[in-house]
Amino acid sequence: MAASRYRRFLKLCEEWPVDETKRGRDLGSYLRQRVAQAFREGENTQVTEPEACDQMYESLARLHSNYYKHKYPRPRDTTFSGLSVEEYKLILSTDTLDEFKEMNKGMWKKLQEKFAPKDPEEKHKAWARSLSRPRT
Repeated sequence: MAASRYRRFLKLCEEWPVDETKRGRDLGSYLRQRVAQAFREGENTQVTEPEACDQMYESLARLHSNYYKHKYPRPRDTTFSGLSVEEYKLILSTDTLDEFKEMNKGMWKKLQEKFAPKDPEEKHKAWARSLSRPRT
């Protein structure tokens, strides 16, 4: 029975798309990692909670098949901001979010990052040098 559960999860992982614009934050990648952790021994893995495993699979399968999108259709494809799906995808991409983080940094923080030593040992030496200098 564990073998059939494993095969069902593998099939779901194969069908689940990976969004390359969301490096490190993609649900498809996360799902693949979790399945690999849960089924370390592949088809030979012993499932300790079969009901919970089946419930998890059914929930993920409903998400993947857009069950709720079809069950509760939207009358219009609009958002409160007026942006399209493509514009949201662009805004939520990892690259764009990194740019926003960089824009939100203050000038002092940017200067610190630019001129601060990268090596922790060098940072310690610079701190020690500043303490050993005579004060005027």
